[in-house]
Amino acid sequence: MKIYKNKIELKDEIEKTYKKYISEFYNIPNEIKDKKNPAIDRSPAENLAYQIGWTTLLLKWENDYKLGVEVKTPSDKFKWNELGKLYQWFTNEYAHLPLDELINTLNKNIEDIYVMIDSMTEDELFKPHQRKWADEATKSAIWEVYKFIHINTVAPFSTFRTKIRKWKKLEM
Repeated sequence: MKIYKNKIELKDEIEKTYKKYISEFYNIPNEIKDKKNPAIDRSPAENLAYQIGWTTLLLKWENDYKLGVEVKTPSDKFKWNELGKLYQWFTNEYAHLPLDELINTLNKNIEDIYVMIDSMTEDELFKPHQRKWADEATKSAIWEVYKFIHINTVAPFSTFRTKIRKWKKLEM
């Protein structure tokens, strides 16, 4: 996993990978946003729903922490051994929306993640044991908050961009 020097570098990497990722959706007609291809595991709408779901959860974990509410990871409804059900919930919750609404929702989440990053100190982002939710989400590994941000933004924006590009070649 990439290591960042500071929050500026983290935000720059999110911005760079996100711009490339989200640009892949601009020329997909809404009429085919749900079209699946056997070679790709998600339709464009499901791809965006997955990203909206994880970024929404990330923001919820930090918001709940700040409100003094007990944080349940990955969510109040699902445990870590139920990720398949969680992914289906993301699809049911978001994928039915029009493509422009999905894009706008994810844009808003990314902007909110930038605000979240800015609201944290460098220590809160990059040192271990700064958030109880981060400690409790991983039973054996020590993950700093930035790793949760990276794994729910930069990493999937890169890998899912490849998937959506492949889908476009096969379907458009």
